[in-house]
Amino acid sequence: QLHIPSRSFAFLRSTGPLAMAVEGSQTKKLKVATMAPGAAASMADHALVEADDEDVPYSLIDKLQESGINAADLKKLKDAGFNTSQSVAFAMRKDLLSIKGLSDQKVDKIIEAARKSSEVGFVTCTQLVSKMKSRFQIATGAGKFDQMLGGGVESCSITEIFGEFRCGKTQLCHSLAVMAQMPSNMGGANGKVIYIDTEGTFRPDRVRQIAEAKGVAAEAAMDNIVCARCYTSDHLEQLLVEAAGLMVNDEDRFALLIVDSIMGGFRVDYTGRGELADRQQKLARVMNQLQKVSEEFNVAVVLSNQVMADPGGGCAFMPSFPKPVGGHILAHFSTTRVMLRKGRGEQRIAKIYDSPCLPESESIFEIFGGGVRNGGD
Repeated sequence: QLHIPSRSFAFLRSTGPLAMAVEGSQTKKLKVATMAPGAAASMADHALVEADDEDVPYSLIDKLQESGINAADLKKLKDAGFNTSQSVAFAMRKDLLSIKGLSDQKVDKIIEAARKSSEVGFVTCTQLVSKMKSRFQIATGAGKFDQMLGGGVESCSITEIFGEFRCGKTQLCHSLAVMAQMPSNMGGANGKVIYIDTEGTFRPDRVRQIAEAKGVAAEAAMDNIVCARCYTSDHLEQLLVEAAGLMVNDEDRFALLIVDSIMGGFRVDYTGRGELADRQQKLARVMNQLQKVSEEFNVAVVLSNQVMADPGGGCAFMPSFPKPVGGHILAHFSTTRVMLRKGRGEQRIAKIYDSPCLPESESIFEIFGGGVRNGGD
């Protein structure tokens, strides 16, 4: 059976849509098995291709021992969900002090060591451009949609997709979960996927259908999607901690984290204006976690989001479009916001709602058995 990614495959030079990793060291030397679209999923149809080494974008917290931090304190940090030097450098001091057994002096020493081993200071614009070359983009499967996004869903950033029910948010998430596993020359990132489902809409059968339509082994594609059913906002926070642990401890590399949908639990857990401030503070913490994960592990984060009606937003001659829930907190944390709305039949219309670098534009795509494609294809 075909196994797809390993920790170092953001840019595999492969010609087929699926990759198989052979276990190696932390900086892995991969052997990639490729399968031509439409070919049978047998090992006889696979050709072995060598892939390049790629360093992981983070440093394990165990390396802080070289700076004089003892193993017992490092174990306490791991138990609290701090698995990398970057996670410590990005953390608030009060959060580290809340860990039982860590004194003020120990926390100060740990923070100093973590910041020295992580690049958290100023850099020149030229250095930043060089650092950003490791980022990748994941195609949706609809070429015009990807062109509107500047190539696809970008790593080290949060992409929010919002719209009414039946406008294609979950279908797009399923398609991205398969596309992320493809080689870079097929629009993917050769990585595994974490899928957090807050609404109970994740369907493995749909993943199978999309994978088979793209000519890849369905069982291998499903093995490389790690999913969890989320029930509350507290549960979501815990799952994000576990997701960071998976990205460190799994032998394979992750390329995409999906939350479908981000506001599902919050709208149930917090009701009325009296709890609005608490809800937004909790949402800010969750979004901050997602932002740190995306930058720390160089993964793309995709969030689907619900909408609410705005009765006073339109007039007699112009319709009122639904507004995304989550308020300004969600708006400021999301790097790119895409609004979806229904079109004719299976067609959907995507619009850039907000982006730091993309112009406002629209694209028509279509939902079909193989995921999504250009409208009219």
